[in-house]
Amino acid sequence: MKAVQLNRFGGPEVLEIIEQPIPRPGPGEVLVRVRAAGVNYFETLLRRDLYAVTPELPMVPGVEVAGEIEAVGEGVDAALHGARVAVPMFAIGRPTGGYAEYLAVDAASVVTLPDGLSFEDAAALLVQGLSALHLVRRSPPRGRTVLVTAAAGGVGSLLLQLARRAGAERVIAVAGGPEKLDVARSLGADLGIDYREPGWAGLVREATGGGGADIVYDTVGGAVTRACLEALAPQGKLVFGALGRFELGTAELESMILQNQSLKGFALLPLLTPEGLRADLAELFALAAAGALTVQQGGRYRLDQAAEAHRALESRWSTGKIVLIP
Repeated sequence: MKAVQLNRFGGPEVLEIIEQPIPRPGPGEVLVRVRAAGVNYFETLLRRDLYAVTPELPMVPGVEVAGEIEAVGEGVDAALHGARVAVPMFAIGRPTGGYAEYLAVDAASVVTLPDGLSFEDAAALLVQGLSALHLVRRSPPRGRTVLVTAAAGGVGSLLLQLARRAGAERVIAVAGGPEKLDVARSLGADLGIDYREPGWAGLVREATGGGGADIVYDTVGGAVTRACLEALAPQGKLVFGALGRFELGTAELESMILQNQSLKGFALLPLLTPEGLRADLAELFALAAAGALTVQQGGRYRLDQAAEAHRALESRWSTGKIVLIP
């Protein structure tokens, strides 16, 4: 089978196509024929050795896949053969292996897909969908004016929809460029603001009568976080979920204290439990299959185009979720 392997750290060109034996499912395992593998921004950081942890090389990246069960191991119900499933590898202690044609995993880790949900959409609802769902749950937006960064991206495009469903009074989308803002507005944002405009935080305050946003969901980090802070209302909450890109200093934190603002961190993995994970994904899958949640696809690439997929993600011009199609 074909797989994408990382043998050394560097630019997208270090992602290489290799041939590996198709794995055999052991006792309690199933063999999944991968039909869509999600590409995540943190994987571009891993590739450059800029993430919170340094992976052991060589490795096959990829932590989320969707596909069909082609074989079952000893002790597994034969009725699972042919089932359409998703595999949230990041949540089951499998941090590698998704950029490949086949994957052998514990049968208990797969989640069945409803009819009408594509493999691409299922892959997009794993890391990004769960992140958006838990961001809304941990910082409920009901009756509030909320601001969503990267609002046309994988997390942001889902987050603004879920915030609307959860009763947000007003959703302000921040993204880079008119096309992305059009996407955000089509998904339910009340207002779109281009973060590339100097002083865009002032536009948020102007649009809110000088008050600012009650809740800011920031999954971008860096300089964007400082502008988000300027757009945050007194007593507002800044929810930060951009691991490794926190740049606020003492002055900004002291300003938050003086305005009774709060900073709330967000990390997905510690929030997931085996029981909750299955229920959460079932909820997301059902919403998407019913057309109540729109999954924004950002591009489909073959395995041998993994480097191009990484370039597209790093360029920031893509919208929605980028997937590999083995």
